[in-house]
Amino acid sequence: MKPITVQTKARTEFIDITDAVQEFSQEQNLSDGVITVFVPHTTAGITINENSDPDVTADMETVLDDLIPWSNGYRHMEGNTAAHVKASMMGSSAQVI
Repeated sequence: MKPITVQTKARTEFIDITDAVQEFSQEQNLSDGVITVFVPHTTAGITINENSDPDVTADMETVLDDLIPWSNGYRHMEGNTAAHVKASMMGSSAQVI
């Protein structure tokens, strides 16, 4: 296992971790198999996207923010219900072949 640390700058943000996953694969001398990327935090999720057109992730951010607005009369006292819902929708892991 190897932790990947990321810093976010916005409430909804996509961060490309491809290089970090590839680096891990090379460090382990993996030539075939499956790598599982897992996000243990309840307000962060993971997804796989082609990442060739930045408009795609911008549109995904827009859709997520439209579907789950930051403020909507939620009851969770920490005030980050939207982040929990978005993370649950995205999922907490992805497997990369």
